[in-house]
Amino acid sequence: MSPLKINTREATTGPVLQIVGDLDHETAPELRRAVDGLTLAAGQLLVLDLAALEFCDSSGISVLLTARNLVGAQGGDIALASVPANTARILGIVGLDRVFAIHPDVSTATARGSAARRSFPGERAADGS
Repeated sequence: MSPLKINTREATTGPVLQIVGDLDHETAPELRRAVDGLTLAAGQLLVLDLAALEFCDSSGISVLLTARNLVGAQGGDIALASVPANTARILGIVGLDRVFAIHPDVSTATARGSAARRSFPGERAADGS
């Protein structure tokens, strides 16, 4: 088991959290606390850089959804970058690849205008559509 490390930096679009190690039952609360500690202005984007994510279980998936909800409540958006193949597979199986904007890398995610808003089935978009 790899301990979780979260590195934070700012991009022009908003904060970028680099997630390193295992995101599981024991470590998911650390990511929750990190996201809770962020203040996003309306329209800012939180990017979760998962390039160094080694393992993600259902608790990790749940905290990703919680992060999405927390960011949305502040009027921001969230994107995942550099999602490892095994995690991308899980996101696809449960349909979360349609909920999260997923980018091949952080630079693509933080490029202006690249983060298309994703919504849960049944949820109305901000423009009412």
